[in-house]
Amino acid sequence: MKFALLAVILAIASAAPLIINDPAFRGERDWTNYKYAQYVTDFGKSIDASENTDRSLIFESNLAIINKHNADPAKTWFATVNEFTDWTNEEFRQQRAHGTRSHRTLSEAPVQHCSVAPASVDWRKSPGVVTKVKNQGGCGSCWAFSATETMESALALATNRTAPVLSPQQIVDCAPNPKKCGGTGGCQGATQEVAFDYLSNAGLTTEANYRYTETTGTCQKDRIKPVASNSGFVKLPANNYTALINAVAHIGPIAISVAAGDSSWQSYGGGVYSGNCGYDQDHAVQLVGYGSDKGKDYYIVRNSWGSGWGEAGYIRIARYGEGKEPCGMDTKPQDGSACAGDTKPVKLCGLCGILSDSSYPTGVKQVGPPPAPGPAPGPSPFPATCKAAMEASCSDAKGAGPSICRGCCSAHESGLRSAGCLPGDWDSWCEPTIV
Repeated sequence: MKFALLAVILAIASAAPLIINDPAFRGERDWTNYKYAQYVTDFGKSIDASENTDRSLIFESNLAIINKHNADPAKTWFATVNEFTDWTNEEFRQQRAHGTRSHRTLSEAPVQHCSVAPASVDWRKSPGVVTKVKNQGGCGSCWAFSATETMESALALATNRTAPVLSPQQIVDCAPNPKKCGGTGGCQGATQEVAFDYLSNAGLTTEANYRYTETTGTCQKDRIKPVASNSGFVKLPANNYTALINAVAHIGPIAISVAAGDSSWQSYGGGVYSGNCGYDQDHAVQLVGYGSDKGKDYYIVRNSWGSGWGEAGYIRIARYGEGKEPCGMDTKPQDGSACAGDTKPVKLCGLCGILSDSSYPTGVKQVGPPPAPGPAPGPSPFPATCKAAMEASCSDAKGAGPSICRGCCSAHESGLRSAGCLPGDWDSWCEPTIV
């Protein structure tokens, strides 16, 4: 049996695309000879005979785009095959890039910072400030994840303790959105400011107390045992490069919104992104810093599509500087952060509109005794039934690498969910550091 397993793993490895040894694009692979049958195996895709869509044709079309982009010697980033490669771009937009629009009402006046910002900032390098990458799954809850992550970082900086893992599900279930800003709420979208406003009254509990379900549920007030609270929030001036850079340098990670529905986001693998993302703002993320790579300036953005996407869950977006950032018009503001009835086109600046909608919570403090810090390498952070189910279904695949492991778990999704697992659980469990 062990020899049979070894043969399977070796067969998978031999069929895998070759790694391109280009130091400028660490992790880039040659997908030229990659086939749909291997993709189905690698990513645990199931072929539904009742589905009218031919996934293989979608895959081949997307793969051609990936290979064409990667063949460009002038590229600043590379595309890759991932779990979205057999999705149409419309499916990708609906499943991953929807759920935020800007809240036009300010809770507090914007704050300007006059001190000079350093040449580079990366809050991931400050121990305990940034928790591990999360996975929102098919729920349009990016706004809740962006707000939760920014609350985690603010609490860590306020208390000088390792950030706890807080609950986006509490926000999804409980945050009211009467003006329908960014959507109708829950998995149908809202804004980070809606979340911060709600949290200033309710406080935020931990993920352990109120687990993520990838659905909009009824607010479970008995689960809300707040460990963090804020007094309000600051919304930074729109399209102001200096204000955003100073804020992330001197305040900490910032909740931002971007246009992420383009196919280039769908296939982003690494490098300094400079694609044609446009200005249809539709996704909430977190800015954790900025820097420069061989003369290419960039923003460091944390996404919520799991650690298997992009650069371990992050994307570096091209940064041009004060007075040099590109601008465009968002002609569909209802796709992003606008409130109900607000259809007037909005000017957005920065690539993908990255400068247009930025905010952070104020007066963040610990409530009650210190919460447990976020999970570190070592004992499993998953419920016992979930861990047992993942081990029973995919322990062999875990040894073959994170991508194959995640594909296996996706293929066993029904059984894992019945054991209390969620996509974010197996996304984390497949990491080599988690046992």
